[in-house]
Amino acid sequence: MLTETTGPGLKDDVVVPRPRPWRWVGRVLAVVIVASVLYSFTTNANYQWDVVRSYLFDSRILDGLRTTLVLTAVGMVIAGVLGLLLAVMRLSDSALVRSCAGAYIWLFRGTPVLVQLILWYNLAILLPEVKIGVPFGPTLWSAEMNTLITPWTAAILGLALNEAAYLGEIVRSGILAVERGQTEAAHALGLSGGDTFRKIVLPQALRVIVPPAFNELIGLLKYSSVVSVIALPELLYSGQLIYGRTYETIPVLLVVCIWYLVVVTVLTALCNRLERRLGAGFHPGGGAAPTNSGRWSRWIRRNP
Repeated sequence: MLTETTGPGLKDDVVVPRPRPWRWVGRVLAVVIVASVLYSFTTNANYQWDVVRSYLFDSRILDGLRTTLVLTAVGMVIAGVLGLLLAVMRLSDSALVRSCAGAYIWLFRGTPVLVQLILWYNLAILLPEVKIGVPFGPTLWSAEMNTLITPWTAAILGLALNEAAYLGEIVRSGILAVERGQTEAAHALGLSGGDTFRKIVLPQALRVIVPPAFNELIGLLKYSSVVSVIALPELLYSGQLIYGRTYETIPVLLVVCIWYLVVVTVLTALCNRLERRLGAGFHPGGGAAPTNSGRWSRWIRRNP
């Protein structure tokens, strides 16, 4: 509904919101639900908050948290490098290279990460020994697979190789989102293919890549709990070892959830800040694009 107001030489259209008389019912319902949950958290003695506080900074929990963070960081770095390589291969002019990348993504995205972890951990059944040497000649180096594939190795291989399949498609979609005219203009200016990708295409593609990539990072943080099947004491498995002896299942699981929420909250805040920085030059309000000066100070001050 539009009404007209007149002023001294001005004529403005005022938008009157559509009346929504039942909206307050939803608000009241939401408040009641939130209040009920908070009341349960604060009054239900079965949560055993005193036990939660005693385990919150337990050394076994903190060791498990450290393992989870290391697994997530190392897995994401390897997956990022492999994902970028897979994306470039998928966009290659060679049908053979495109097929190889497509087969990798089909295989690792089409099978559960839990199954892949178990297969990596039991790889010695298929290949008891690894040898490197001259074909049909002497062996230069050899090792037993059981000594190479430890729980740590199997966990990193399983998580990173699986995540790379998803990141490859995310990076490829980001690259395709950059207009082809950008590449053609860079070539017209004499830039090589590598320089065009590194200086022109990739910085613009990051605006599209970063949000889903951070979602994958958060997902990887939580998926890392599946490495408990190969007896690697990450955060959840450390909690399971504790409540397996004390039978304090709910309080220990609450501690695990609290630490997951803390880490996810930090990652979400970092993602939001990174998104604002990458989109500074494209802000609807006309914010200035980032410059090379004050590289680190830009992370501290707010966007205009």
